[in-house]
Amino acid sequence: MKNLFLLLVIGLISSCTPETTYPVGQIKTDKGEILIWLYDETPKHKEAFIELAEEGYWNDYTFNRVIENFVAQGGCPDTPEGFAYSTHLLEPEFDPIAKHVYGAFGAGRDDNPDKVSAACQFYIVQNKKGLPRLDGDYTIYGQVFKGMDVVDQIVKVEKDSTNAPLVPIKLDVSVIQMTAAQIEAEGYTMPSKGQ
Repeated sequence: MKNLFLLLVIGLISSCTPETTYPVGQIKTDKGEILIWLYDETPKHKEAFIELAEEGYWNDYTFNRVIENFVAQGGCPDTPEGFAYSTHLLEPEFDPIAKHVYGAFGAGRDDNPDKVSAACQFYIVQNKKGLPRLDGDYTIYGQVFKGMDVVDQIVKVEKDSTNAPLVPIKLDVSVIQMTAAQIEAEGYTMPSKGQ
């Protein structure tokens, strides 16, 4: 009887234990939703993204530079003086596993020699063959696991001579919590620890 009671108590406790969730970047546009796995291996960039998303920072911005077979870039726009006066600068966090593959999520930067990122600007690699020439020059800190069909639509819109969409594509950026089962149901294989 004691064993049965103990099993019952353990069962109740385990059923009450909340399932582990993970922070996932979410970008909503009028063309659909994009979900991004944020890498633990780039903690400063991940933390900055979460902080800016929770502040609603990007919600006044758009996808401002979209180039088919290259990237869809959003957030604070490029300026002639670069990001010299930005309060959102981060030292690079290059991880040898994080490559510029289709759907890679990275931090924008200007031509500074230290390769310092501007956390206020992000881009998504849209080239299906990837962009290996950018590896080691720009920090990749996530991977789109849902919504690349949306990104493929975004880069095909009509744009001006600076590759800005003629009709602005507004951003609604947030961080949502998802379980491993929910993430994997979207077709993404979560990295194991130490990978």
